[in-house]
Amino acid sequence: MENFKSESIIDFFDTYKTDKDCLFYLAKIKWQDGFKCKKCNNTKCTIRKFNYARDCNLCHHIESSTANTLFHKVKFGIRKAFTIVFEMSCATKSVSSSQMARRLDISRQTAWLFMHKVRLAMKSSDLYPITGHVLVGEFVYGGKEDLKQGRSNNSKKKKVVAAVKIDKKRGVKRAYFKRIDNYSSKELSKIFVSHISNDAKITTDKWKGYQPLKKDYNITQIKSNVSDFFEMNTIIHQLKAGLRSVYSWMHEEHIKKYLNEYSYRLNRSKHKQTIFDNLINRMVKSKSTSYKEIIISS
Repeated sequence: MENFKSESIIDFFDTYKTDKDCLFYLAKIKWQDGFKCKKCNNTKCTIRKFNYARDCNLCHHIESSTANTLFHKVKFGIRKAFTIVFEMSCATKSVSSSQMARRLDISRQTAWLFMHKVRLAMKSSDLYPITGHVLVGEFVYGGKEDLKQGRSNNSKKKKVVAAVKIDKKRGVKRAYFKRIDNYSSKELSKIFVSHISNDAKITTDKWKGYQPLKKDYNITQIKSNVSDFFEMNTIIHQLKAGLRSVYSWMHEEHIKKYLNEYSYRLNRSKHKQTIFDNLINRMVKSKSTSYKEIIISS
């Protein structure tokens, strides 16, 4: 089976007709560099044809294609799990856990838990910092809009800082978001450390919180206006609209995961043909995560 390259739901269901098809795809990814037993390090195995698990020829430890991945102990069917990954990667906007549960005839809690596992795989590796022209700014999400100019200190609103890479034609290339507690230099620096190269040409407004960061980054501060920050404002508007149209409420502990999900799709908008395959690969290479770990992660 070749790597899946399509945004078509018809192509998806024609390719993955059964759980066995999905297990074969997972096995191909998991052992693409060969088999090595987790118990004894032996490299010889027998492949079980009914589920493509590997049976070590030396100690006979059996490892499934889902073991030690984010598909570990999926009990509602691997094909349904694949469908969730496809929906979350290829859709323009996300789907709520309630809607996903109705579509796949599973419980809302089951859908919610697995969707958060998918969001964990969507988290940026932070290995490829933005270079070139970058806009940085903050916004708030949640609660009633007060329509006041300036930065909101409303404790009920979630504060977020964004970094948007702009190309020569003023188009958006990449965007990242970080949840912050306040507008101090320490909090604002989170987006710089994680996602922005020291060589980038950064533009911010004149907020004093950015001034201490100039010693490490090439920052130009200008008066905030609609035209200079048009791309930034557009992305923020789209993000807010997307979140509001899908989720009626988001717990404070999980806002980071929703921001990661939006960034993941946005940054691969020109590679939608391979976005599903990329996400499946990430989930296979990620360690299994329990319900408790999902609850306390942020």
